[in-house]
This record gives sequence, structure tokens and C-alpha cells, in this order.
Amino acid sequence: MNSKDSKLIEKLMSEHRRGSLTLVVLTLLTESHYGYALIHRMQEAGLTLSQDTVYPLLRRLEQQELLESEWIVDESRPRKYYKTSSLGRSILGQLQSEWLEYTDIIRGIIA
Repeated sequence: MNSKDSKLIEKLMSEHRRGSLTLVVLTLLTESHYGYALIHRMQEAGLTLSQDTVYPLLRRLEQQELLESEWIVDESRPRKYYKTSSLGRSILGQLQSEWLEYTDIIRGIIA
């Protein structure tokens, strides 16, 4: 495989991953976490993402009222903690159902 093909595959995989990040973030943030801890949890699960990907997503989901946040200043440095909002939890259930149905369909096609 040449360099051009590798870049195309990486671009396609990136697009695929980006489409599922909202579901992942809303699921993981049913418990409160600050951004770096969230990134670390995803890495532990095998999903490696940069801060440049995660933080804009957190801001967008907060603007859409799917996340709520609060600053905690008790620690050595202030940290902004995020948690899935009640609207986010409601939508999360729908997203999870849709995702499971969709992946079953795709698995049936490509298997």
C-alpha cells in the first residue's frame, strides 16, 4: 500500500470514529469527569484521541445542552468537570438504541 492509500484510509477511519464520539462521550460522562480524565478513560478503553478533538466536542455538546459543567477549584489547579445533562441522558438512550441497531445491520452486511 502506498502513502496516498494510507492517508485515504486514515481519513476514512477518522470520519468513521468522529461519527461515534458523541455517543462515547455522553456515555462516559454519565459520571462527572474533567477533560483530561475523560481522554485517559477513552485511552484505557483503546480509543486514542487528541485534546484537539475532545475539547471542541465537549464545548459543542455543552452548547447543545447535552452536557453540563462546573469549575472545581479545590484541587491544585482549577478543572472544568463535565457531566451528561438530563437532556443528554434522554438523548443518550435513543442514540444507544440506534447505534446498536445500526451496528447489527452493518455487521450483517460486512460479515
